Formats: sequence, structure tokens, C-alpha cells
Amino acid sequence: MRVKMGSNALKRKRKVMKAAKGYFGAKSKQYRTAKQQVMRSGNFAYVGRKLEKRDMRQLWIARINAACRAHGMSYSVFMHGLKASNVNLNRKVLAELAVSDEAAFKNLVETAAKAVGK
Repeated sequence: MRVKMGSNALKRKRKVMKAAKGYFGAKSKQYRTAKQQVMRSGNFAYVGRKLEKRDMRQLWIARINAACRAHGMSYSVFMHGLKASNVNLNRKVLAELAVSDEAAFKNLVETAAKAVGK
């Protein structure tokens, strides 16, 4: 007599096939190839989450730098001035201020300039 798949194995198989929905060709139809592709896709997703953090930080720095240079200061001098004057705002918040609230960002640039002595 052959051994049939148990309920837990069936649940695991359904979970993999559901995750593989929309994949091209056999990757969405056959369990073995679907399982391989789901594992591979999971690895890409993991790496992608790390890359997204890196890309966002790069974007924030570019925005802050552009706003600083509009006020006659470089990014590095601005960040040094903020650190010297104990302004603890992260780059995400600074970039948002640079884009949406020009007056508040100008005040921060002036604060940084005083701390650096420019």
C-alpha cells in the first residue's frame, strides 16, 4: 500500500504553491520547481530589503545636500554643525524638512553655521 501525504505536508505544499502563484511556467504549476523558486525569491526579497534601506539613505543625503547648497553650505559642514549644536535629527527627518518646510530647514542651517563659526 502506498503512503499518502499527511495533512501537515499538504498544508506546507499549499503554502508554497500559494507563494508561487503568478510565477512563469512550471514555477507556478509543479511543486518541486515552485519550491525552488520560492526559496530563491525569498533570498532576493531579503537582500532587497537591505538594498532599499541603503537607497533611501542615499536619497535623503542627496536631498539634504541640495538644500544645504541652496543656503551656501556643504552637507558635511551642515551635519558637523548640527552635531556640534546637539541637534539630534536623523537624515530622514532632515530630508523631509528640506523638501516640505523651507523655513525650518533654513533655521537649522543657521544653527549649524553658528556652531561651526561660519
